[in-house]
Amino acid sequence: AKVRDRYGRNTAGGRLLLARRLVEAGVRMVTTTYGGWDMHSNIAGSIKGNVPSLDQAFAALISDLDERGLLDETLVMITSEFSRTPKINSSAGRDHWPRVFSVMLAGGGVKRGMIYGSSDALGGEPEEDRVGVEDLAQTIYNQLGITGDKELMAPGDRPIEIVDGGRVLDEILEKKA
Repeated sequence: AKVRDRYGRNTAGGRLLLARRLVEAGVRMVTTTYGGWDMHSNIAGSIKGNVPSLDQAFAALISDLDERGLLDETLVMITSEFSRTPKINSSAGRDHWPRVFSVMLAGGGVKRGMIYGSSDALGGEPEEDRVGVEDLAQTIYNQLGITGDKELMAPGDRPIEIVDGGRVLDEILEKKA
Protein backbone atom coordinates (compact mmCIF):
# COMPACT_ATOMS: atom_id res chain seq x y z
CA ALA A 1 0.00 0.00 0.00
CA LYS A 2 2.85 2.39 0.83
CA VAL A 3 4.49 1.88 -2.58
CA ARG A 4 1.15 2.31 -4.39
CA ASP A 5 0.56 5.54 -2.48
CA ARG A 6 4.07 6.75 -3.38
CA TYR A 7 3.42 6.29 -7.11
CA GLY A 8 -0.20 7.43 -6.88
CA ARG A 9 -3.35 5.34 -7.02
CA ASN A 10 -4.21 6.40 -10.55
CA THR A 11 -3.42 5.41 -14.13
CA ALA A 12 0.01 7.05 -14.24
CA GLY A 13 1.02 5.59 -10.89
CA GLY A 14 -0.12 2.09 -11.79
CA ARG A 15 1.62 2.08 -15.15
CA LEU A 16 4.95 3.42 -13.91
CA LEU A 17 4.96 1.09 -10.92
CA LEU A 18 4.34 -1.82 -13.29
CA ALA A 19 7.19 -0.54 -15.50
CA ARG A 20 9.55 -0.51 -12.49
CA ARG A 21 8.50 -4.03 -11.53
CA LEU A 22 9.10 -5.27 -15.07
CA VAL A 23 12.58 -3.69 -15.14
CA GLU A 24 13.35 -5.20 -11.76
CA ALA A 25 12.26 -8.61 -13.09
CA GLY A 26 14.73 -8.29 -15.97
CA VAL A 27 12.55 -7.12 -18.83
CA ARG A 28 14.89 -5.31 -21.23
CA MET A 29 12.45 -2.83 -22.81
CA VAL A 30 9.29 -1.38 -21.32
CA THR A 31 7.04 1.14 -23.04
CA THR A 32 4.06 2.78 -21.42
CA THR A 33 1.62 5.51 -22.32
CA TYR A 34 -0.31 7.89 -20.17
CA GLY A 35 -2.97 10.49 -20.72
CA GLY A 36 -4.29 12.36 -23.68
CA TRP A 37 -1.85 15.11 -24.61
CA ASP A 38 -3.40 16.21 -27.92
CA MET A 39 -4.70 19.40 -26.34
CA HIS A 40 -6.21 21.40 -29.20
CA SER A 41 -8.74 22.88 -26.78
CA ASN A 42 -8.90 23.65 -23.04
CA ILE A 43 -5.19 23.11 -22.50
CA ALA A 44 -5.28 24.57 -18.98
CA GLY A 45 -7.87 22.05 -17.80
CA SER A 46 -6.12 19.18 -19.55
CA ILE A 47 -2.78 20.05 -17.98
CA LYS A 48 -4.38 20.20 -14.53
CA GLY A 49 -5.90 16.78 -15.18
CA ASN A 50 -2.75 15.04 -16.45
CA VAL A 51 0.38 16.61 -15.02
CA PRO A 52 0.04 16.12 -11.22
CA SER A 53 -0.43 12.34 -11.52
CA LEU A 54 2.43 11.99 -13.99
CA ASP A 55 4.69 14.22 -11.91
CA GLN A 56 4.11 12.13 -8.77
CA ALA A 57 4.50 8.79 -10.56
CA PHE A 58 7.58 9.85 -12.50
CA ALA A 59 9.33 11.21 -9.40
CA ALA A 60 8.56 7.94 -7.62
CA LEU A 61 9.86 5.88 -10.56
CA ILE A 62 13.19 7.71 -10.77
CA SER A 63 13.71 7.66 -6.98
CA ASP A 64 12.67 4.02 -6.76
CA LEU A 65 15.01 2.92 -9.56
CA ASP A 66 17.85 4.87 -7.96
CA GLU A 67 17.19 3.44 -4.48
CA ARG A 68 17.19 -0.08 -5.94
CA GLY A 69 20.46 0.47 -7.83
CA LEU A 70 18.74 0.19 -11.21
CA LEU A 71 18.81 3.76 -12.50
CA ASP A 72 22.37 3.74 -13.83
CA GLU A 73 21.56 0.75 -16.05
CA THR A 74 18.01 1.78 -16.98
CA LEU A 75 17.38 4.49 -19.56
CA VAL A 76 14.10 6.29 -18.90
CA MET A 77 12.62 8.64 -21.49
CA ILE A 78 9.53 10.82 -21.65
CA THR A 79 8.64 12.20 -25.06
CA SER A 80 5.79 12.72 -27.45
CA GLU A 81 5.37 12.69 -31.18
CA PHE A 82 4.90 16.46 -31.45
CA SER A 83 5.25 19.68 -29.60
CA ARG A 84 2.65 22.41 -29.45
CA THR A 85 2.38 25.81 -31.08
CA PRO A 86 3.92 28.59 -29.01
CA LYS A 87 0.60 30.46 -28.95
CA ILE A 88 -2.85 29.49 -27.65
CA ASN A 89 -5.43 28.96 -30.40
CA SER A 90 -9.05 30.21 -30.50
CA SER A 91 -10.21 27.06 -28.62
CA ALA A 92 -7.91 27.76 -25.66
CA GLY A 93 -5.59 24.98 -26.81
CA ARG A 94 -2.41 24.53 -28.81
CA ASP A 95 -1.95 22.81 -32.13
CA HIS A 96 0.81 20.60 -33.58
CA TRP A 97 4.24 22.21 -33.84
CA PRO A 98 7.22 20.14 -34.94
CA ARG A 99 9.95 22.76 -34.50
CA VAL A 100 10.59 22.63 -30.74
CA PHE A 101 9.70 19.93 -28.23
CA SER A 102 11.14 18.61 -25.02
CA VAL A 103 12.44 15.16 -24.23
CA MET A 104 13.39 14.01 -20.76
CA LEU A 105 16.09 11.37 -20.29
CA ALA A 106 17.23 9.89 -16.99
CA GLY A 107 19.55 7.08 -15.98
CA GLY A 108 21.20 4.74 -18.43
CA GLY A 109 24.45 6.72 -18.56
CA VAL A 110 22.88 10.15 -19.03
CA LYS A 111 24.33 12.95 -16.88
CA ARG A 112 22.12 13.89 -13.97
CA GLY A 113 20.55 17.30 -13.43
CA MET A 114 21.35 18.95 -16.71
CA ILE A 115 19.42 20.78 -19.40
CA TYR A 116 20.70 20.58 -22.95
CA GLY A 117 19.52 22.94 -25.65
CA SER A 118 17.08 25.81 -25.57
CA SER A 119 14.42 27.53 -27.60
CA ASP A 120 13.70 31.17 -28.27
CA ALA A 121 11.62 33.09 -25.74
CA LEU A 122 8.33 31.93 -27.34
CA GLY A 123 9.30 28.27 -27.54
CA GLY A 124 8.82 28.52 -31.27
CA GLU A 125 12.29 27.87 -32.70
CA PRO A 126 15.46 26.11 -31.51
CA GLU A 127 18.01 28.60 -30.22
CA GLU A 128 20.99 26.74 -28.74
CA ASP A 129 22.25 23.18 -29.19
CA ARG A 130 19.54 22.05 -31.60
CA VAL A 131 18.92 18.30 -31.35
CA GLY A 132 17.34 16.54 -34.29
CA VAL A 133 15.26 13.39 -33.98
CA GLU A 134 18.10 11.49 -35.64
CA ASP A 135 20.54 12.74 -32.93
CA LEU A 136 18.18 11.58 -30.20
CA ALA A 137 17.77 8.19 -31.89
CA GLN A 138 21.53 7.74 -32.33
CA THR A 139 22.08 8.60 -28.65
CA ILE A 140 19.39 6.22 -27.40
CA TYR A 141 20.64 3.37 -29.58
CA ASN A 142 24.20 4.06 -28.42
CA GLN A 143 23.14 3.77 -24.79
CA LEU A 144 21.36 0.50 -25.59
CA GLY A 145 24.52 -0.88 -27.19
CA ILE A 146 23.13 -0.73 -30.74
CA THR A 147 25.10 0.80 -33.61
CA GLY A 148 22.58 3.27 -35.02
CA ASP A 149 24.17 3.62 -38.44
CA LYS A 150 24.41 -0.14 -38.96
CA GLU A 151 22.91 -1.21 -42.25
CA LEU A 152 20.13 -3.78 -42.33
CA MET A 153 18.66 -5.33 -45.45
CA ALA A 154 15.24 -3.99 -46.39
CA PRO A 155 12.90 -5.84 -48.77
CA GLY A 156 14.35 -5.98 -52.27
CA ASP A 157 17.88 -6.38 -50.88
CA ARG A 158 18.18 -2.66 -50.21
CA PRO A 159 20.59 -1.73 -47.41
CA ILE A 160 19.10 0.79 -45.01
CA GLU A 161 20.60 2.30 -41.87
CA ILE A 162 18.78 1.92 -38.56
CA VAL A 163 19.05 5.71 -38.21
CA ASP A 164 19.67 7.92 -41.23
CA GLY A 165 22.23 10.48 -40.05
CA GLY A 166 22.53 12.08 -36.65
CA ARG A 167 25.21 11.87 -34.02
CA VAL A 168 25.53 10.59 -30.48
CA LEU A 169 25.09 13.50 -28.03
CA ASP A 170 28.26 12.88 -26.03
CA GLU A 171 27.65 16.16 -24.16
CA ILE A 172 24.77 14.62 -22.22
CA LEU A 173 26.45 11.31 -21.41
CA GLU A 174 28.51 10.30 -18.39
CA LYS A 175 32.11 9.67 -19.30
CA LYS A 176 32.86 5.96 -19.49
CA ALA A 177 35.61 4.76 -17.17
